[in-house]
Amino acid sequence: MILLPRPLLKQIVDAAEAAYPDECCGLVVGYTQPPQDLIVTRVEVSPNVAEDNAAERFEVSPRLRLDVMRALDGGPERILGHFHSHPDHPAQPSPRDLERAWEPDLVWLIVSVLDGQAIHTTAHVLDGEGRQFREVSLRTTDWQPYGVRPAANGREEEKE
Repeated sequence: MILLPRPLLKQIVDAAEAAYPDECCGLVVGYTQPPQDLIVTRVEVSPNVAEDNAAERFEVSPRLRLDVMRALDGGPERILGHFHSHPDHPAQPSPRDLERAWEPDLVWLIVSVLDGQAIHTTAHVLDGEGRQFREVSLRTTDWQPYGVRPAANGREEEKE
């Protein structure tokens, strides 16, 4: 599961909406919490340096990535993955995303932006063979399940 503080999710969503109709992109930084949770501590918004068709592809600035890697050297945090938007498309990896996924340990956060408004964010990782993506749980760190209340028949039911 990926745990993302709400202000960082807002930062990603704001970048996605600001870049529309082009794709936004950036890096996701944090650490692993055993057994497998990824805790996001910051995001780094990047200019989309794709040389052509920024509405359908993205490329994180190599300079930004290098700067972040240098700053993290030896610390507990690392680059967990990156984020990008899909203008007027679902928050699901595209065939082009799969072609460009060459780092199996990175998480891909994808924001669907419809008519300039972010509507859905998902997280994905490559399978062990690097042949397809699988979705992973993404939650804000302040997420809480809905409460339950006793039903008239004595059994619990979800509150609306």
